[in-house]
Amino acid sequence: MAETEEPQVPILSRLKPPAGAVKRRRRIGRGPGSGLGKTSGKGQKGQKSRSGGSIHPWFEGGQTPLQRRLPKVGFHNPFSKTIVTVNVSALARFDAGATVGPEELRAAGLIRKRYDGVKILGSGTLDKALTVRAHAFSKGAKSLIEGAGGTAEVIDPKAAAPAAASES
Repeated sequence: MAETEEPQVPILSRLKPPAGAVKRRRRIGRGPGSGLGKTSGKGQKGQKSRSGGSIHPWFEGGQTPLQRRLPKVGFHNPFSKTIVTVNVSALARFDAGATVGPEELRAAGLIRKRYDGVKILGSGTLDKALTVRAHAFSKGAKSLIEGAGGTAEVIDPKAAAPAAASES
């Protein structure tokens, strides 16, 4: 009758890495017999042989560094506002009597990017009475909207900023 062998369950106290998997630590600075005594493999003198002596990766060997060779260019105004413009002729796609605001303009694909405000410009014609809500209107746009029987409502830019900024 053959004995059935049970599977070997590893015991944590007996775990060992396989042979050849672990290399011994190299002990430097332990005499000439070790092959890494005296200067410990760092050569003689110089910045790289000193304690803490390392040069940063962007060091160019004493040559004038790239960030000093290139000229300073440009300026970014941190207080600038992005105003999206929409012409009155683009409002003709909405139904008569509709209320058109920034959300409706975005849904219609007339506004695609981030903005701080929406301005309606007076290019084109409008023959429908619409209630248009925007942050600013040109004089021509306001007269065209009101001439068609609609109203032009100015939105407070501070109230609409969080909704516009949350969009990405």
